Amino acid sequence: MSEPQTQAAARPPQAAAPSRLDAFFAVPAVAVVMAILCNAMWGSAFPFIKMGYRLFAIDAADTPSILCFAGVRFMLGAVLVWLCGLLLERRFPPLPRGRDLAACCALGLWQTATQYFFYYTAVALLTGALGGILNSTQSFMGVILAHFLYGKADRMTLPKALGCVLGFAGVLVVTLGGGAGGSVTGIVCMLLASAVFASSGPWNKAVTRRVNSFAVTGINLAFGGLVLALVGFAMGGGLHPQSVAAVPVLLILALISAVGYVLWALLMKNNPVSRISVFGLVIPVVNVLLSAVLNGEPLFRWNYLAALALVCAGIVLVNRAPAPKTE
Repeated sequence: MSEPQTQAAARPPQAAAPSRLDAFFAVPAVAVVMAILCNAMWGSAFPFIKMGYRLFAIDAADTPSILCFAGVRFMLGAVLVWLCGLLLERRFPPLPRGRDLAACCALGLWQTATQYFFYYTAVALLTGALGGILNSTQSFMGVILAHFLYGKADRMTLPKALGCVLGFAGVLVVTLGGGAGGSVTGIVCMLLASAVFASSGPWNKAVTRRVNSFAVTGINLAFGGLVLALVGFAMGGGLHPQSVAAVPVLLILALISAVGYVLWALLMKNNPVSRISVFGLVIPVVNVLLSAVLNGEPLFRWNYLAALALVCAGIVLVNRAPAPKTE
């Protein structure tokens, strides 16, 4: 998820407006609030996707239509990103060229197309509560990956290590407990989606240092969504809304992806990866609650509650660790 120095030097006017956003998102209190908001939106995506499957009459075995649904959502999200960039920067985000454009497309192929191929497959096979708890592993994967990528600047500490152990223990509880609400294939797909997302964070951070954050996010969603949609339609999939509520749900999902990806890109650009990754705590909590409200899924199961407690304790412990040094 480098351009030559001569080419970078040719774009100094483009840095003015984004620099104010960068300074804003680098404020610790702002980063905390925005990270919580971002993860709350992503936590709400799972139950809305399951609702979308019902409203578009897509079943778990209809992989082509699942890909179409995902692809259209992200292409709509890309349009919203460009409009958001226009609103905040009072101009359309500047398009990158050459290797920077290739990097944005490659990021879209990995962070959007690959991640959401696994994610949308998992949604069809898991309950919202189980999927949300499994998806929270991306927080711990991000912390572990940051240690190997950034060394002393974002190193693993004993509190972080203990937090990761608690988090993964929560995942074991929910997956090994009775009545978990999902298939082995769904569990594996969600864990793969979380791994792809965690690995794309540092990549996204590197690309947004060279390219306007809105441009990165827009191209990421547009290219990844286009790949998903083309593959889905080529395989014979399609979208067949069953009621007027289907389109609003698709638009809500597009809004979640657009705002969530923009916030995430700005947060990753201006903060240590581990500091932001830990707020994945919000995802399973919002996911479990909304799955119960929107889709009538059970809320009070011992393994759900125990797993949530362990995951939340792990993320809090990681977040209480000493702040990493500035890179």
